[in-house]
Amino acid sequence: MPIFKLNPSIAFVSSAALMLAGGLPMQGSELDNRIESSAKSSYNFKTYLKDDHIKVQSSEGVVTLTGSVSREYHKLLAQETVSGLPGVKGVNNQLAVVGDQPSANSDAWITMKVKAVLAFHKNVSASGTDVNTEKGVVTLSGKADSEAQKQLTGEYAKDVDGISEVRNNLVVAKPSGPAPRTLGEKVDDASITAQIKTTLLFRKSTHALATKVKTKNGVVSLHGEAKNAAERDLVTKLAEDVRGVQRVKNMMTVKKP
Repeated sequence: MPIFKLNPSIAFVSSAALMLAGGLPMQGSELDNRIESSAKSSYNFKTYLKDDHIKVQSSEGVVTLTGSVSREYHKLLAQETVSGLPGVKGVNNQLAVVGDQPSANSDAWITMKVKAVLAFHKNVSASGTDVNTEKGVVTLSGKADSEAQKQLTGEYAKDVDGISEVRNNLVVAKPSGPAPRTLGEKVDDASITAQIKTTLLFRKSTHALATKVKTKNGVVSLHGEAKNAAERDLVTKLAEDVRGVQRVKNMMTVKKP
């Protein structure tokens, strides 16, 4: 009986053809694997969501998020991050929020939102700012690198929904020498888009805006309608101060009176 030897390259092609035809089981498409890997390696997942327990599963571009997060806004941040990944067609967010959660508009709830807003911006120091809220009055303490940083921190805090007053007790620290030179962290486009959407939602000046945000290579494009020019300019300012943003192109229209 003659013995036939199959060329390895032909065997590979034949196996691939069988997999495509359904003759051999596939372990998951390349697209789904890439989506899952990109989500886990994104800046937001490695920074803000690193202590949460999130499982990302993609099937033909539809992503299901399961597991738990410690904060309600983490659930939103995870969804927005995954939504912005290339190839994602939809997100089924089944994440559970675990642990004690502050009730809406409570002092603890306001404190959480202020800390979150500061965390997303590069020109203020979330780690160097202590936030305390009592009966809707927010007190900021700690150190700021400059008077401009102090004022910007207070400005950002004032625009968080539910605050009645901000007492800015930040102390401007005198520099002890030249600031150390550090390389900026690489922030992926999906993480940038998610941070901008989340920070706009947290602010009373912008939370009702239907702003469409797209990011490509760090360049942010904004679309939608603003009530006035001041509101449009505010969105630009907030987006420009998000980590990783290189440039902002604001194409929002201003609502006609």
